[in-house]
Amino acid sequence: MTSAKMPADEAEAKAIQDELRGRVVLTETGPPPGAGLIAGVDVAYDDERDLVAAAAVVLDGATLEVVEESTSVGRVSFPYVPGLLAFRELPTVLAALDALTVTPGLVVCDGYGLAHPRRFGLACHLGVVTGLPAIGVAKNPFTFTYGEPGARRGEFSPLRAAEGDVVGRALRTQDGIKPVYVSVGHRVSLDNACAHALALSPRFRIPETTRHADSLCRRALREATG
Repeated sequence: MTSAKMPADEAEAKAIQDELRGRVVLTETGPPPGAGLIAGVDVAYDDERDLVAAAAVVLDGATLEVVEESTSVGRVSFPYVPGLLAFRELPTVLAALDALTVTPGLVVCDGYGLAHPRRFGLACHLGVVTGLPAIGVAKNPFTFTYGEPGARRGEFSPLRAAEGDVVGRALRTQDGIKPVYVSVGHRVSLDNACAHALALSPRFRIPETTRHADSLCRRALREATG
């Protein structure tokens, strides 16, 4: 089973991020869009019971049909700290991925990769720990700024950190609809990450991987809590 070192406190969590950040690979293009097996992961919380449910859904990249799906429910083992959210989600997400019988060529996270205050969001963390190519496709821009992209599907603008560095793109996946926010996680280029986001979003703003995983983790949480 793939595992990740869990910190005892905030200082140790930051130290782990600092160590693992150096292992992020940014020199690979990544798998071609519209082919292969692509996994989406997402989580749902029950704060009253301190539970988190994770789902991993694998789609055929060519047809976007579901190939396999799995879930895992566990205790939230780390407090909420901005910038350290991955530590709350990672153990359960890894358990859901490990329950799959197929190995995806790409993992799509509902969240961030390099577009993260410490340049190490869930997509980076998950990619480094599993070794799989990973990207983040988020619904909101977090703390970053961007110019409004053109109104047509496929148009984009840079997502910038406070110091001006480009950390991702605001990408229009449907004509005239609010963009999504794409960032690299591990072993994928930004161009290719955006191409995947578009290939996975033929009808809706959000990638099909995330839509399936979101629905499945919510169902798993309902079943776990009765």
